[in-house]
Amino acid sequence: MSDPQASPAQEESFISHLVELRDRLLRSLIAVGVVLGALCIYPGPGAIYDFLAAPLTAALPEGTKMVAIGVITPFMVPLKVTAMVAFVLALPFILYQAWAFVAPGLYAHEKRLGIPLIISSTLLFMLGVAFCYYFVFGQVFSFIAGFAPKSITPAPDIEAYLSFVMTMFLAFGITFEVPVALVVLVRMGVVTVDKLKEWRSYFIVGAFVVAAVVTPPDVVSQLALAIPMCLLYELGILASRLVSPRAVAEAPVAVDPSAEANMDAGMERAEEELRKLSGK
Repeated sequence: MSDPQASPAQEESFISHLVELRDRLLRSLIAVGVVLGALCIYPGPGAIYDFLAAPLTAALPEGTKMVAIGVITPFMVPLKVTAMVAFVLALPFILYQAWAFVAPGLYAHEKRLGIPLIISSTLLFMLGVAFCYYFVFGQVFSFIAGFAPKSITPAPDIEAYLSFVMTMFLAFGITFEVPVALVVLVRMGVVTVDKLKEWRSYFIVGAFVVAAVVTPPDVVSQLALAIPMCLLYELGILASRLVSPRAVAEAPVAVDPSAEANMDAGMERAEEELRKLSGK
C-alpha cells in the first residue's frame, strides 16, 4: 500500500524545484538584461553591428555600403545583434545557474566531470565563433567579391547578413563541440574508443556533407568547416581515452596503510579464536 504522506511530500518537493527553476531563470534573464543595457549605453548597437559587418564591408567595393530594406530594420537589426552579444557575454553566468540547479541530484563522479565539460564546451563554442569571424568570413567574402561579375554593384541587406552570420556562428560553434560530445558518449558507455576509430572514415565523409549543406556554395568555407571537424574528431578520441569506463576501471586504487593494518589484526584475532575453539 502507498504511504498517504508520500504524495504531499513529493508534491512539495516538486513545487520547490519549480520555484528554484523559476528563480534561476529570472536571474539569467536579469543578467542578460543588465549586460544588454550596458552594451546599449557603450559602445552602442550601431558600433556593435559595424564590428560584426566589418569582414563584409572590407570586401565590398570602395564607397559601397550595406542597405536596409525594411522601415524599422535599421533599428531592430543592430538591437538583435546587441542582444546576441549580451547573451554570449552572460553565458558563463547562465551555465552556472543551470549547473547549480542540477548539481544536487548528481553523484560525486558526475560533478567532477560536469564542471570541466561546461567550461570546455563554453570555450570551444566561443572559439568556433571567433574562428568563423576572424578567418572564415574574410576568406569567403573575398572569394565572393572576386567571383562576382564587374557589371553589378553588390549591396547586401543588413537583415539578410544577420541571418547568414547567425547560421554560420551556430554551425561553427556546434562543430567545435565535437570533442565534448564524444567524451560524453564514451563516458556514458554509448560508444567505445575503438568504435570511434572504426567510424573515422564515415565521420570524414559526413563532415564534408554537413559543410556542403550548411556553408555557402564555395570551396573555401566548406573546407574551413570540414577540416576542423575532422581534427576535432581526432581530439575527441584522444580525450575519450582518459574518461572511458575501461580507463577508469584500470586506474590504480590507493590503499590506506592503516586500514590494511587493521585488516591484518582482525584476521589474526579470528585465527586465534579458531585455534581456541579447536583446542576445546
